[in-house]
Amino acid sequence: MDLLSLTTPRGSLSSSIGDSGEVEANLTLSERLKVFKSSSFDPNAYVASKSRSMNEKEIRHLCAYLVDLKKASAEEMRKSVLANYSAFIRTSKEISDLEGELLSMRNLLSTQAALVHGLSEGCELTPMISGDEDSDMDDILDEVTDISKTEKWLVEYLETIQVLLAEKRVNEAMAALDEGEKMAIEISEGKSLSPSLYRALRAAITEHRKKLADQLAETICQPSTRGAEIRSTALTLKNLGDGPRAHTLLLNSHQETLKRSTKSLQSTTGRGGAFTATFSQLVFSTISHATSDSLSVFAEEEPAYTSELVTWAVTQAEQFAVLLKKCILASSAAAGGLRVASECVHVCMSHCYLLEATGLALSPVLLKYFRPFVEQALKTNLKRIEQSCSALASADDWSLAYAPTSNRHSGLPPSSHSNLGSFQPKLSRSAHKFNSMVQELFEDVGPLEMLQLDVLAVEGLLQGFNFYVNLLIDALPGSVVTENLEGHKIVKIAETEAQQIALLANAILLADELLPRAVVKLSSSTKGDDSQKRGSDKHRPPEQREMKKRLQREVDRLRDSFCRQHALEFIFTEDGEARLNALIYLGMDGKADQPEWFPSPIFQELFAKLTEVAGITADVFVGRERFATVLLMRLAETVVLWLSDDQAFWEEVETGATPLGPVGLQQLYLDMQFVMIFSSQGRYLSRHLHQAIKNIIARAIEAVAATGLDPNR
Repeated sequence: MDLLSLTTPRGSLSSSIGDSGEVEANLTLSERLKVFKSSSFDPNAYVASKSRSMNEKEIRHLCAYLVDLKKASAEEMRKSVLANYSAFIRTSKEISDLEGELLSMRNLLSTQAALVHGLSEGCELTPMISGDEDSDMDDILDEVTDISKTEKWLVEYLETIQVLLAEKRVNEAMAALDEGEKMAIEISEGKSLSPSLYRALRAAITEHRKKLADQLAETICQPSTRGAEIRSTALTLKNLGDGPRAHTLLLNSHQETLKRSTKSLQSTTGRGGAFTATFSQLVFSTISHATSDSLSVFAEEEPAYTSELVTWAVTQAEQFAVLLKKCILASSAAAGGLRVASECVHVCMSHCYLLEATGLALSPVLLKYFRPFVEQALKTNLKRIEQSCSALASADDWSLAYAPTSNRHSGLPPSSHSNLGSFQPKLSRSAHKFNSMVQELFEDVGPLEMLQLDVLAVEGLLQGFNFYVNLLIDALPGSVVTENLEGHKIVKIAETEAQQIALLANAILLADELLPRAVVKLSSSTKGDDSQKRGSDKHRPPEQREMKKRLQREVDRLRDSFCRQHALEFIFTEDGEARLNALIYLGMDGKADQPEWFPSPIFQELFAKLTEVAGITADVFVGRERFATVLLMRLAETVVLWLSDDQAFWEEVETGATPLGPVGLQQLYLDMQFVMIFSSQGRYLSRHLHQAIKNIIARAIEAVAATGLDPNR
């Protein structure tokens, strides 16, 4: 159409072309198109010949007209393509397939021609098959009349194996290769082929075996190849003699599948527990499938395959741990998110332990990567407990009350016959905070037994309790550590006896009941019911008994500080002078008046103090009367033992200027008997206290006897 338009311009252009245009207009269409069909057609010369007689304006009109024709032609081409698009695509594909088939035929004919030439040379038949190398294969074979049956078999065999490989008929190709191997052995023994043809056969078998192996390897590497096909293809590749390659490709196929699944999971799932569980299951199930495939295909092979499988599985576990550490553990550990970290570890380790049934123990790999981060989160939480308790201790009023979340009414005290584990205990604010944070912490760290961090958690708990006991000791009035460097008080001082007894109540309830209950949570999922763990000490594991001893030592340390503080209040005045001194007894002899035989005022005060403490402890330590008894026992022992060991007191009594007389001896005897009697009635007279009183009386008697007097008078 465009060519016709160029030869018959319309409008003003017809006059510019002149007479030649009028002549051409009278010609037929075929005659007009002949000029364009010529192989020597020159577009530039043609345009120049047509435009010699045209002026500039006419040339511009012609150019514009040609541009319009170009646009119209392009639009018509586009419409044509759209109208016949499917036919155009189909034709293009058929042309492409045809080109591939022609190329394969050409290669096949070339190979066959080369083979025939090789056979003719080996049989010295070159003169009989001389001619064009690209002649038809059948004509060549017709001319070679002296080829033996073995040589004909060889030609047919090589043609068949090429066809089988081209059509990817793996089983038949394997059978053909096996047949070729057997035939090669027979040919070698019978010498039915020349050495050159035998070498050509062996080379052809090796080459086609390699081609088949490459085809199988390519099949394994395809993303669309599934499990059963991968196993069968790997087995075929192993049977071809390329076992190491087959095993490596088998593992790589599982690895690629895991990578694709992981990428999809990361793009569709968040970074919470669901991601961890799904990701962990994906990784360890992939490792399990790979292990199963490896053992099923290479079970009877040498240990090298097992070694490669273990190395591969360790690598996958390490990559999994690194990615999980990057996505979850690092940020959780930095923020002290122990619950998130421990749940993450618990899920992963559970899947890992399920895999150990196949003989793959990958838990050490995960432990190496997970332990530092969970340990960091654990330490962060323990430090947070200390900071919170320290902050509350600075404003604690040291009054005992039920926790705010307790269901028990504050006005109803627990029955003295009830089990202490069945009700919410009374503690001060800081102790309630310490207990609640510890209980929450050990609910979070249950899975830490898998990471072998349960010992670290218990040790951290003991250190935290030691820190809290130090706060309680600092709260005693006689403590010297009551202010920090800035002058702000670290803890609020417990001024009254009731507040100081509350300090002891905090420690004893935490140590005896609450903290051991928290530690039980570490292994409650694997070591039985809580009721079994709260039994008697003889049924506790050795580590729990050791923990109880250490907790009790901390309680004893606080109790000894309490007793020492109160003993010092009796023995010394605020100015530091000793109230319990030898002058109490040395100045009694020589007075005219007979003394009124009452206990000395300081021991009367000791009796009043112990009675007051006994009343407070009876209300506080309900169900723990033994601790109250031991507290009173130690308090009385502290005062009496100080008197027994005070060298200044005994130097005055034994070698002083004023000797101890009969009246002083009787008063000292009365005081000691008074202490023994009220201690016995209060049921806190210990053997140490009784022995210390006997020693004091005996030593005083010896001091009087040294002066020449008869103490028995």
